[in-house]
Formats: sequence, structure tokens, C-alpha cells
Amino acid sequence: MFHLKKLHTNLSCGKLLAGALLACALPLTANAQGGAPVDYSEANNWLCLPDNLRACAADLTTTIVAADGTITQESFAHNPNAPVDCFYVYPTVSRDLTPNSDMNAGPEEMNVVSAQFARMGSQCRLFAPLYRQITLTALRANMTPGGQPMAIDRALGYNDVLNSWNYYLENHNQGRGVVLVGHSQGSGVLTQLIVNEIDGKPVQDKIISAILLGTGVQVPKGDIVGGTFKNLPLCQSGSEIGCIIAYASFRSDIPPPANSLFGRGTADTDNSCTNPAQLAKGSNQLHAYLSNTVAEGASSAPPAPWTNTGATINTPYVSVPGLLTAECVSNERGTYLEVTVRGNPDDPRTDTISGDVIANGEINAGWGLHLIDANLGMGDLVSIINQQAKTYLAR
Repeated sequence: MFHLKKLHTNLSCGKLLAGALLACALPLTANAQGGAPVDYSEANNWLCLPDNLRACAADLTTTIVAADGTITQESFAHNPNAPVDCFYVYPTVSRDLTPNSDMNAGPEEMNVVSAQFARMGSQCRLFAPLYRQITLTALRANMTPGGQPMAIDRALGYNDVLNSWNYYLENHNQGRGVVLVGHSQGSGVLTQLIVNEIDGKPVQDKIISAILLGTGVQVPKGDIVGGTFKNLPLCQSGSEIGCIIAYASFRSDIPPPANSLFGRGTADTDNSCTNPAQLAKGSNQLHAYLSNTVAEGASSAPPAPWTNTGATINTPYVSVPGLLTAECVSNERGTYLEVTVRGNPDDPRTDTISGDVIANGEINAGWGLHLIDANLGMGDLVSIINQQAKTYLAR
């Protein structure tokens, strides 16, 4: 379990900045460091490309633990002929010692792609640029009382993603539909990209959907469009296209506290919540792909034994059908995805999952299940992309 000092080194930017693009009230010092534009014609400046999968080639083999304790394995294969594309911006995971990261992919960048993006390769060609994001080192320095703040370049990472997006459009898109995918800082960067470059512009016609997890997309109270985006509504069905999927997840028995950074609206807007389970299949049962290990920067505690049968599970991921349900709720605490572990005395599986942020031995309720936002809905999100792609291609 993390102590608070350790916590700062393992959380992604969005976990500290509520998914906004470095725009919350942290004592950060801005400094335009500049730097030459990244050449995205070079394959090494991408974590994933269709002909150079790199991080997206990770082992995604999954053990399925059924409600009766039966164990099977599920393999995974990319679809090299996928008819649509997915473009992903990852959360802050860089451990570089500089304020902004370099363009060398470390294990942290490679690992987060496995958890949050690679599985979508069954439905779409995969594009994931490296970018010079604000590092965990800088965040830790700027959050430590009495510490030495580091000057950060707030625009550098965004401009990298903008350049990679333009390179993708000019050299890879070829008229194909595209799903935008991000989490935490990645969602914040994509939000700015959509506002500046996509919303209300001709390229919007290419957007199948934007999956913006662990962030704060705002809509007018009682409405599904407006607020953060003027023309892109929240998705209302799995077959709808040109829409937004966004949520922040919390346990049903640990709702967001008053000081939570997630789920909050404003006087005029509500935070967005689109339930991936209901969009995928009209059900509230989550099709989760949970990590079977403690990937650095991805979880705060190791998972409990998945079953009391004594079975050994060695695959990187585990699926537990029917164990998790989710519902979008809106109350005085905010609007968020409420996740319930359906404990059953006759079910030999675990009655808990890991994913909380632990500080000084205690759960930090304000973060909810932010660490596993993507894992919780991954199977449903893959199904939604499948449905949306069919709708897009049938236009």
C-alpha cells in the first residue's frame, strides 16, 4: 500500500488534476520551454501504429472466472483489416526527472497502453502518439509543501498531440472514421483538441465517438449537448455516432466526498456520465478486464485472490462476468458511475476488487476508482466501438 509520499510518484496527472488539462488549482509554475516540433513520420515517436504495434502488441490473454468458479481462458487477436481507426492519448505516467517528458517510451508508457487501449485493436487500427507530457516528477515537486516547484510547459504536450493528429489525418486517415480515446491528462488534451480543432468543423464528420475517461466533460443541467462541447452530444445508444462517452467511477459504498475532484458540475452544468454497460448491451453488468498484477502506476494495491478454490491464475488479465454492475447516479455528491461488487455467499469468487488510491494506509475516497476507469468498462467499450463502426460504415 502507498504512503502519501509514494502516492505522488504513482498517480497519473489526471488523478491529481481531475482530468482537466493542467487547469486546476495546483501551485504550478508555467514556463514555455519550447522545443522543436516532433517528427511524427518517425515510427519511434508512436507507441502504436498499425504496421508497428509496439506497446499494442502486449499479451492480453485473460482468465475468465465464472460465477460457479469455472475457469477458462480467452485469447486476443488484433484485426489487421479493421475498417475504422482509434487514436489514443495516455494519462501522465512518465517518471522522467524533467518537468516535461522526453520522447523515449519507458515501461510506464508501454504498460498503460496494454491496460487502456491495446484491446481496442480487435475493432480498429491503433494510433497512439508519444508526447512531451508533464511528468510525475514535476507534479510531485509542485505538490510537496515547502518543496522546490518545477517550471512546466503547459502547451508542449498539447502541441505534440495536435501535430500527431494532423500527421495522422494527412498520412493515415484516408477518409476513415476514427474513435478518440483518452484517460485523465490524455482526456484533457483530447478535450482541448476537440474544442480547438474538431467541434463544429468539417473534420467532425470523421469522429465516430470520443471516449474521454476520468475527466470532467460538462453539459447544461438536464441536457446532453452544450457546455464543454457545442456540437457533440453524450452518447445515448451503442449505435449512435458523433457523440461523447465520459465517466468517473466510484464504489457504491464509497461515494465521492465533498472535496472530490471528480463528478462535480457547476452552478449551470452537470458532470457527464455515460454508462458503458448500458450503451453496449442495455445491461448494467460491466464487462471488465482487470489486471492480475500490480502494474506500476496503474493500481494502489495487489488484487485479492480471484477465487477461493485455490486455482492459480497467471494471465495478465482477469474477467469476472456478472460480478460488477454500474449505474450513472446524480445526487448532491455529483454525477458519476457508481460501481457495485455483487457479493454472493454462493459465489466462490472474490467479493472485492483493487483500484482504490491508498494514502497512509487508508483509502482516499476523493479519487474513487479512477485508477481503473478504463479497465472497468473495457469489454463494453470494445463492444460499443464495434456497434458504432457498423453505424458509421452504413451511412
